[in-house]
Amino acid sequence: MNKTRAGKKYSATSLGGAAVGKIDQTIRVDDDASHDSAEKILHELKTYQIELEIQNEELRCTQRILEETRDRYIDLYDFAPVGYLTISREGILTEVNLTAAALLGVDRKKLQQSHFSKLIAPEYCEQWHRQFLSVLKSNEKQRCELVFRRKGGSTFPAGLDCTRLVTNEASPSVRIAFTDITEHKQAEQELRIAAIAFESQSGTIITDSSGVIVRVNQAFSNNWLRETEALGQTLELLSAGRHDKAYYQAMWSAVQEHGYWQGEIWNRHKNNKVYAEWLTLAAVSAPDGSISHYIGIFSDITENKETAAEIHRLAYYDPLTKLPNRRLLQDRLTQAVAAAARNGLYGAIMYLDLDNFKTLNDTRGHDAGDQLLVEVAHRLRASVREVDTLARLGGDEFVVLLEDLDTEVEVAATLAKQVGAKVLEVISRPYHLNGSEFHCTTSVGIGLYCEHGSVEELLKHADLAMYQAKMAGRNTMRFFDPAMQAIVTARASMERDLRYALEQNQFKLYFQSQVYHSRQIVGAEVLLRWQHPVRGLVSPLDFIPLAEETGLILPIGQWVLETACAQLKLWESNLNTRHLQLAVNVSAVQFRQLDFVDSITRLIKTFAIDPDKLKIELTESVVLDDVDDTILKMKALREIGVRFSMDDFGTGYSSLSYLTQLPLDQLKIDQSFVRNIGMKPSDSVIVQTIIGMSNNLGIDVIAEGVETEAQRKFLEQHNCPLCQGFLFSKPVLLKEFEQLLYRN
Repeated sequence: MNKTRAGKKYSATSLGGAAVGKIDQTIRVDDDASHDSAEKILHELKTYQIELEIQNEELRCTQRILEETRDRYIDLYDFAPVGYLTISREGILTEVNLTAAALLGVDRKKLQQSHFSKLIAPEYCEQWHRQFLSVLKSNEKQRCELVFRRKGGSTFPAGLDCTRLVTNEASPSVRIAFTDITEHKQAEQELRIAAIAFESQSGTIITDSSGVIVRVNQAFSNNWLRETEALGQTLELLSAGRHDKAYYQAMWSAVQEHGYWQGEIWNRHKNNKVYAEWLTLAAVSAPDGSISHYIGIFSDITENKETAAEIHRLAYYDPLTKLPNRRLLQDRLTQAVAAAARNGLYGAIMYLDLDNFKTLNDTRGHDAGDQLLVEVAHRLRASVREVDTLARLGGDEFVVLLEDLDTEVEVAATLAKQVGAKVLEVISRPYHLNGSEFHCTTSVGIGLYCEHGSVEELLKHADLAMYQAKMAGRNTMRFFDPAMQAIVTARASMERDLRYALEQNQFKLYFQSQVYHSRQIVGAEVLLRWQHPVRGLVSPLDFIPLAEETGLILPIGQWVLETACAQLKLWESNLNTRHLQLAVNVSAVQFRQLDFVDSITRLIKTFAIDPDKLKIELTESVVLDDVDDTILKMKALREIGVRFSMDDFGTGYSSLSYLTQLPLDQLKIDQSFVRNIGMKPSDSVIVQTIIGMSNNLGIDVIAEGVETEAQRKFLEQHNCPLCQGFLFSKPVLLKEFEQLLYRN
């Protein structure tokens, strides 16, 4: 410390405890310094010394307090009833209290610097990873449950409170407080078991120690008394009067002595009927050994005609419509066929299936669907004779069994047709469901029987005829004909062969050129052909609908896409082919798959092709079936470069408002319009309109089915730049298509 005072200079080198004795030696005073000034300086220095010693004592006192506080904190931290862990951003344990180490059964030193995930049961690791990331991003405490593994391999459930800690360090950490919740989980499980047991199908009551009812379950409320009526009453309220007072006294005495009683008892239900029941009555003891409650469980053991009749109804009748079910129908049909064989009278089986019933269920709910089924059953019952059998097979399928129609098959068929017409008419009348009007129709298949055929075969014939009615446009009827069976047999054979066609490499891709008017080829549409070893070349019109119905279109369609992508990849390395696009038709079944976008994306990545060269062709019906879903999928694929063409444009009912929302690259004019160019003025106008609209919307346009030079010139004159058809090339195999490239 240096001070300058009145022209005199002083210096001090130490202010410690030994400084006082050496003050005179450390002060240099000029020869002319006065003795008074030196004394004053000495006094000031001593004052400073006293102040410093006081401060030092205060610091020592504060340090003792801090050390005591730290010790208390460590004790609280280490011996708290809760396990504490601190985890770094990398998931490493940096702090562990003794309670946590004891709960986990691992020495604290071994836990520190180990990875937290090693303490978690494997099936919970993924859950913890998501929770950990969430905690690191949040400023709020988060609660979760995990299962920890102890050193010996045992596990225990734990409840965790997780908090993000932000310190001066760059990376945040997570503080976890956890407890063993094994007992809590066991208690929850016991409560769930008790709740399920209490709400069993048997009537259950709980009374207090005086026998006053304090709780009942739902089964008791449904069959005996509502809870509001039972609470505060005793079991005597249920008495049917068939037991005297001594009977009840003996019952309660047994419970008091043995803790339970069980036996037969007659009680009165809420419908005022008397039932024989098996009652089990048990006492519940409190911790001090006294009885706190009684539990009574009732089971109906009455065996009477009503119960037997109900069993019969459940076995042979539909519970919703009260009509005979399949089991009873088969029994009656067996008897009817046997009777027809004896008396020579033809009968008929009418198989009904409601049209678009699923739509009603999906849009208005199953309650509305059930109402419709009940009303249909009522109308059908009123439309047939009392001697006829009307049955519900399930869902929206009904069967009418008409017996003893006539000995002549033509007359029997006429009578059955009259009944069928009446059925179609009554079913098509409006329905009023929940205040709304609904219209429903049905498809009817009719099969005649007389002397031959098993029950299952006859039902199958009627079912097949019903299917033909569906195919004919619905709201109509069809009779079974042996020719139908031949068609079905052939269809089944084709389906069987179709299932092996892929693995036997019977499918081939044909390529039809898409060209400018100069005949320069810009790409091709790939067309699927089936080269059957016996049938020969099978038309797509024959097997594509079958593939769609059976779901085989999915693996077949995937094969077409994969083959097209592989070909595009091969063409990339050749200057003469790298510009080519391939258009692939995608069916509605394929396009509506949830993973359609992902599957196309995977193909593009797998084959590493330019997505701009892949063009997916969709028909108007596919696009407009679910416009919102279509737009989402098309936009998702358009973003990665895939192109779209609308096939058969003009044949459907496209809305221009939808057309402007779709990310289309191309419209394809249907060949039915192109074929009539120059022959049917209205079709020529349609073609011009489509071309003009496409050009105005900035969408490419291509005409398919171009077969004459006159058609080509018309299209060129009206600004349709691209064509496809036999005038340029029929669909050919790959080798011939590539020859066309070099020829042009």
